[in-house]
This record gives sequence, C-alpha cells and structure tokens, in this order.
Amino acid sequence: MIYNWTGSFDRSKFRDRYQEALRELIEAKMRGLPIKPQEVSAPAPVIDLMAALKRSLAQEMPAAKVATPKKRAQAVPDRRQRSLLLPVSGGGTRKEAVIVEPAATAAKRRKKA
Repeated sequence: MIYNWTGSFDRSKFRDRYQEALRELIEAKMRGLPIKPQEVSAPAPVIDLMAALKRSLAQEMPAAKVATPKKRAQAVPDRRQRSLLLPVSGGGTRKEAVIVEPAATAAKRRKKA
C-alpha cells in the first residue's frame, strides 16, 4: 500500500510532552512546591560474552564426543568451467597439453616503458 504523507501540518493536533513537563516543573519551583525526582530505571546487567561462550562450548563438548564419525563423502565431479582453468602439470590422472610460448613471442607482447 502506498501512503501519501504530504499535506498541511496542523500544530494544534500534536502535543510536546517534554515542553509540558518542563513548564510544570518550572511552575512548581516558582510556587515552592516540593519536587520529586523521576525514577531512574536500573540498567540491564552486562553479559560477559567470553564467559558465556566458554560455558556454551563446555556444554557442547560431551555431545561432540558421542557423535559417530561419518563415512568419507564420495568424490564430487568437478563443476568448474574447464575453459577458465589454467593448465597445471603434475599430480593429475589425465595428461593435458601444456602450452609453452617461446620467449620471442612473449617479448613481442610486452610494452616498452
């Protein structure tokens, strides 16, 4: 749903609670009435993250020891694009042709500074 938030602003429809509370406080001081301080809420306790993490890990350790070792996963076929792979010699089951450029052609490609 799209709302249209443009329009004229009527200040009389809105209340500034802070300004009202401040005026009441000033008027009470001028009359000499006792002023009671507002209640300050206690801040939430700070949690030591490192201690919580250590407790969490200590609870999970026994469960990890009970777990049985999983069988080795079967070989997943290589899904990479072969045209983007660079030829690397050694260790492979297939022998692929390694393209070796002569030094003369490599020197022609270099730009002189």
